[in-house]
Amino acid sequence: MLIHYLLSFSLSLSLSLSLSFSLSPTAQRFLGFFLHQMVKAMKRDSKLLLSLHKLNHVFVKFAVSFLLLGLAFRLFSSDSIRISSQLETPPVSERKTESPVVSVSTQAPVSAVSPVNENHTSDNVAEKCDIFTGDWIADKSGPAYTDESCHVVESHQNCMRNGRPDSGYLFWRWRPLDCELPRFNSERFLDLMRNKSWAFVGDSISRNHVQSLLCILSQVEQAVEVYHDEEYRSKRWHFPTHNFTLSVIWTPFLTKAAIFEDTNGVSSSEIQLYLDKLDETWTNQYKNFDYMVIAGGKWFLKTAIYHENNTIAGCHYCPGKNLTELGFDYAYRKALQLVLNFLTRHGQKAFVFFRTTTPDHFENGEWFSGGYCNRTMPFKDGEVDMRDVDRMMRDIELEEFDKAAAVGSENGVMLKLLDTTRLSILRPDGHPGPYRQFQPFANDKNAKVQNDCLHWCLPGPIDSWNDLVMELLVNGEKYR
Repeated sequence: MLIHYLLSFSLSLSLSLSLSFSLSPTAQRFLGFFLHQMVKAMKRDSKLLLSLHKLNHVFVKFAVSFLLLGLAFRLFSSDSIRISSQLETPPVSERKTESPVVSVSTQAPVSAVSPVNENHTSDNVAEKCDIFTGDWIADKSGPAYTDESCHVVESHQNCMRNGRPDSGYLFWRWRPLDCELPRFNSERFLDLMRNKSWAFVGDSISRNHVQSLLCILSQVEQAVEVYHDEEYRSKRWHFPTHNFTLSVIWTPFLTKAAIFEDTNGVSSSEIQLYLDKLDETWTNQYKNFDYMVIAGGKWFLKTAIYHENNTIAGCHYCPGKNLTELGFDYAYRKALQLVLNFLTRHGQKAFVFFRTTTPDHFENGEWFSGGYCNRTMPFKDGEVDMRDVDRMMRDIELEEFDKAAAVGSENGVMLKLLDTTRLSILRPDGHPGPYRQFQPFANDKNAKVQNDCLHWCLPGPIDSWNDLVMELLVNGEKYR
């Protein structure tokens, strides 16, 4: 009877201790084995058990219980110390040694530490990068479209159709120095622009830019032209599948101006430029736009009479007029201040890209004096200097942009710099040159024709501008 009692009691106590102290399997096996051997010994020595039976029943239970409890505690303590030791001892790769070699596993996970500097951050914190500083690298894949697959290219920029004999200028892409620039993703762009409206505002370079974007997007969906002005300088397109509207608004000064110039650039009178009044051609439509790319440009270099406060304030390059020569830089700064003040304080919370000036590549003259551009390879960084005029304009742009961006952020306006100047100056090979006209040398190989060394062939280097736009649109916080 006592044997059965002790066996039952021992097993119950063993189970209780195992549950109470969460013994490891090893400790439990040792405890069970000990109890089993103890019971067998009791059976072999029945006389001992009979004599025990005569002892005080309470004392027996107490003694056995105390013995089993001590044993279980010993086993538990030993096993727990062994487990604790394993948890507290770092892996070999994390222990300090005298070896100068640092194991990769000793380094803290990147996502768990603050960036060491602004150029090395975690996967969860965007890497800071200047995507406007880099180089043009050879790219065998070529452009995303051709003059045959895109039907919105204006004849002056359709270099291949017009007979340009070389095609090497098509096989380059812009690569920033310290980060990757993904290719433009037409499908994703159109998905992002669903039920949105976008405008390009500026001179003919803005029209050149919007045509590039239209050609890239046309590989996914063809746009439908729904509006053009009398001179076909301002246009609007609609992408019906995505209900996306894309516009270009021709306003070369962004401010109010009276222009007396034909389509070939020949003026019959001086431009009258009003530096304190914006051009309502674009300001009246601004409330309709979710996104905008806006830019000034080379028009400020033209002869012009400047008006402020309903009076003539001066001019730029107006000999014989008896007016104060204020310089184009005065007018350009005034115009940009007016434009950026309007954008940052208007109630419309648009996403605005401010594009910097575009350099030309005329050599041995200007567009009106026999200048040309016949290079067939990009420059490397350091091989060409920015002209004084372009440097002055860009300096003004950066100064005024920085001031406006601070105000815009306070007013909920997203203002992004699209600095295309430096990457564009490296591409003298990307212009139409004499091939702004159809087959200019078909009848005379030595014919003297006007060159275009300002606008860009399509396809051509300007397509990379849209890679920049897409990246700034999607990952704008990555870039300083």
